[in-house]
Amino acid sequence: MKKYLMFLGVVLCLTAAANVIDKGKWTGFISDEHCGIKGNNKGHASCAKSCVSGGSKAVFVVGDKVYAISNPKKVENFIGDEVSITGSMTKNVLEIETIKIKK
Repeated sequence: MKKYLMFLGVVLCLTAAANVIDKGKWTGFISDEHCGIKGNNKGHASCAKSCVSGGSKAVFVVGDKVYAISNPKKVENFIGDEVSITGSMTKNVLEIETIKIKK
């Protein structure tokens, strides 16, 4: 029984580790979910603003990766901008701690 409980504990720890929060800093563009990776450039800003104001969700685009944003209110003033973000990522969902325009 002890071996079973120990095995179960290890499995639970490994499962939790698979969902571990990745904390870090990323640079990319705040775009819209409709255009996705097309929003990975400064020329897409007006389209991203239009799509988000039309109801599309804001996303964070880094290279060819598109990440959902758990707290979209934090990016309202950065739609279309290239930004540096610190925060945490869990299963491709970004929770933003700080955001600033990349200079």
